[in-house]
Amino acid sequence: MSNQAQTDLIRAGQGFIAALDQSGGSTPKALAAYGIGPDGFASNADMYDLIHEMRARIVKSPDFNGKKVVGAILFEDTMGREFAGKSAPSYLWQDRGVVPFLKVDKGLLDTAEDVQLLKPIPDLAALLERATGLGVFGTKMRSVIHAANRKGIDRVVDQQFAIGAQITAHGLMPILEPEVTISIADKAEAETLLRASILEHLDNLPSNQFVMLKLTLPEFTNQYLDLCQHPRVLSVVALSGGYSRAEANGRLAQNKSMIASFSRALTEGLSAQQSDVKFDELLSQTIDGIYQASISG
Repeated sequence: MSNQAQTDLIRAGQGFIAALDQSGGSTPKALAAYGIGPDGFASNADMYDLIHEMRARIVKSPDFNGKKVVGAILFEDTMGREFAGKSAPSYLWQDRGVVPFLKVDKGLLDTAEDVQLLKPIPDLAALLERATGLGVFGTKMRSVIHAANRKGIDRVVDQQFAIGAQITAHGLMPILEPEVTISIADKAEAETLLRASILEHLDNLPSNQFVMLKLTLPEFTNQYLDLCQHPRVLSVVALSGGYSRAEANGRLAQNKSMIASFSRALTEGLSAQQSDVKFDELLSQTIDGIYQASISG
């Protein structure tokens, strides 16, 4: 199938994007939630092998397919591995009908002006070329906003769109992710400032350039509806951001035209100790719940 088929699938929004991109820093927490503590691996290599086994178990589960899961975001280590004897991106698209994305950021700088910008990505061009060769459709990169600081938020959005332009130049679709921390007292104000800054940048994009946005579920219902409807936006997806799956689904269902891109909320309750039958049953229920919340808005 063609790249246009992948674009059409994402634009239609009849499903959600699974975030399977835990990096080195978050992998131990993800494994612990899965029932594998720090005494379960002796090295980083062991740790990455175990998280890959978890991801493989998820993507090979019967209901993990393009009927409800339209995309999946991979960590760089995963992109270079295989699922069922095929490269991970090829397996997702060819065998499951799921559009592959890649996390490209290298983590965050220290907080300044109440935000954390992306660390430099010195090997970005080479990584994008490799991803393109493996059949990856798009990329994702995460910054964090810790307060309603207009100057800081503008810096985050400036950086996201600047790097997004580099990604577009390599023929890939950028997912821009300026996450707003869910616990801050001025979250609603920060989201208002973020929306305004993003709109300004979108209005200045060339007519042939598109982006996707990954945003924290907002305090005000449909806060991002005009972003969803903007002609330069392929899709707006929501991160769970630490909300439980039940709360994330509830918030998502109230926001029109947003679909999920959950990580912790997707894997909540899954365990290495579960039988395949129990694992698949729970994952099926989870997928259906996130799917229903994604299409109900």
